[in-house]
Amino acid sequence: MDIATIIGFGSAVTVFIFGILSAGLNPLDIVDIPSILITFGGATACTVMAVPWQNTLDLGKVTRKAFREEKSDLIGLIKTLVSFSEKARREGLLALEDDVNELPEEFLRKGITLVVDGTDPELVRNIMETEMSNISSRHSAGKAWWENWGALAPAFGMIGTLIGLVQMLKNLGSGDASAIGTGMAAALITTLYGSMGANMVAIPIMKKLMRKSEDELLVRQIMIEGTLSIQSGDNPRIVKDKLASYLPPGERGVLKDEND
Repeated sequence: MDIATIIGFGSAVTVFIFGILSAGLNPLDIVDIPSILITFGGATACTVMAVPWQNTLDLGKVTRKAFREEKSDLIGLIKTLVSFSEKARREGLLALEDDVNELPEEFLRKGITLVVDGTDPELVRNIMETEMSNISSRHSAGKAWWENWGALAPAFGMIGTLIGLVQMLKNLGSGDASAIGTGMAAALITTLYGSMGANMVAIPIMKKLMRKSEDELLVRQIMIEGTLSIQSGDNPRIVKDKLASYLPPGERGVLKDEND
């Protein structure tokens, strides 16, 4: 479970409720079924229209990633690549053939297999970068649903407000001046719903998915650079230093040898 997502969302809801109560309102005062249907229903319907149908079918699976902690062991990955570099320098690239099947990550298995098979380095890079680009495209498609919903919800909130204002003016024209305050409050609720849905739910989820995508692509980039360094026969110390540059400065010291 991604604790940051849970704490952030819970805090936002708490602050929102506190603001309502501090204003002397009953939480039920901001519940309006027609406004909910206009804002959330309209934004959802047009989002479904804007993105491929498969994105909507995959919404639950994609959204769960924002609430799930997926910590990558970058240090362990770099150590594995450095050990492969040492073995390849000692025994040759073919010596890695027995280790390939033990790798848990398919992307890295494919890269090392290409190297062991004697594939041209430029072709290895092209194949691995093409696959990484496809992964990035799939991630972008996954977050597109929430990105579109976050953009559309405030617009539908404004549409609901305009509908409410039209109704309020009709009542005013019929001489029912007492309905102005009630009508204005009902009209503004849809704007509240649109802003709340976009800024408390859709945009944070979209940005969290973007961050997780960046983290996953960073892992793939380390795999590419490590694989190509192994193929080129770089000194293991050079491989380690090159890959350590992808780590935050505070974590690089873990990779230092006892002899350093």
